[in-house]
Amino acid sequence: MLAEATTTEISKEQKPATLRENKAVARSGGEVAGIARKEAEKRTGKPVITSKTAVDFSRLVSNLIVDAEDKGEKPE
Repeated sequence: MLAEATTTEISKEQKPATLRENKAVARSGGEVAGIARKEAEKRTGKPVITSKTAVDFSRLVSNLIVDAEDKGEKPE
């Protein structure tokens, strides 16, 4: 959720127009979330990503690829 919220805010500021620009925005949002995840794991001593959440993430990525293809964009 943090990655999505962060990516949305970055996108509003940068207004990406191409798939490449959108990927860069998504990567930036993911980096922010990754930093937060690592810090949470460090402080709690427990993993944030589990087999259950990994399945949900895989489904999200698959849906993004399908959406890009529906819009005529070529996923890289």
